[in-house]
Amino acid sequence: MSGRPGLSGRPGGHGPPGRDCRAGGRWCPVTGLPDGDDGPVRVLIVDDDALVRAGLSMILGGVPDVRVVGEAADGDEVPAAVAACAPDVVLMDIRMPRVDGLAATEALRALPHPPEVLVLTTFDADEQVLRALRAGAGGFLLKDTPPAEIVRAVRRVAAGEATLSPTVTRQLISHLTIGSTPGADPRRDRALRLLAGLTEREREVAVALGHGRSNAEISAELFMSVATVKAYVSRLLTKLALNNRVQVALLVHDAGLA
Repeated sequence: MSGRPGLSGRPGGHGPPGRDCRAGGRWCPVTGLPDGDDGPVRVLIVDDDALVRAGLSMILGGVPDVRVVGEAADGDEVPAAVAACAPDVVLMDIRMPRVDGLAATEALRALPHPPEVLVLTTFDADEQVLRALRAGAGGFLLKDTPPAEIVRAVRRVAAGEATLSPTVTRQLISHLTIGSTPGADPRRDRALRLLAGLTEREREVAVALGHGRSNAEISAELFMSVATVKAYVSRLLTKLALNNRVQVALLVHDAGLA
């Protein structure tokens, strides 16, 4: 992943009379919120609970390098909000009444230059979270995550990094393994075919990701520098046409190698 895309040329409108707006007075036409400059990480909050939206806006609104540029109350509002407000990161609730966050995430990640998606959930290892991660979400946040961790997660995903720690990755893989039957997963053949196209060293890195290893752990295990590990991870994402290391881990699991 290349991290934040270029943000020049965003659409924007003028704010309501009497309201002051930083960075030239531009406003998001969907929400009436400030449509700011290219510096802060731009966040769109999507949740059907107004209190959750307000809480997240309060948390992120007090951070100088993060700006909430819009809110949406359902997945069917996401395409227009993203087109108008050009967020870097979408905080996406899963359970919404009309269009759920899974369908909205899959639609967003199919765009040519999609924003990153952080899934909001009350569960840390259910099938819906796994589906969102397979669709290309950069990770997930539990709704009771401490504010400082929410801010860190937004920054990381905006920089193109998955927001799952190795511990959480291992937990997800373990959850998948418990409910699986050998040979019954239709994804297995596809996963094996994709991994067969890798070099031996690339497969070693992929399998290490499948076991939830961090870059530092892979470096020590495979006797290569951390910079080289990062280069291999980037190469894997390109060759496998995946969005992040969590998807690599899931692919390795599908192949039965983790």
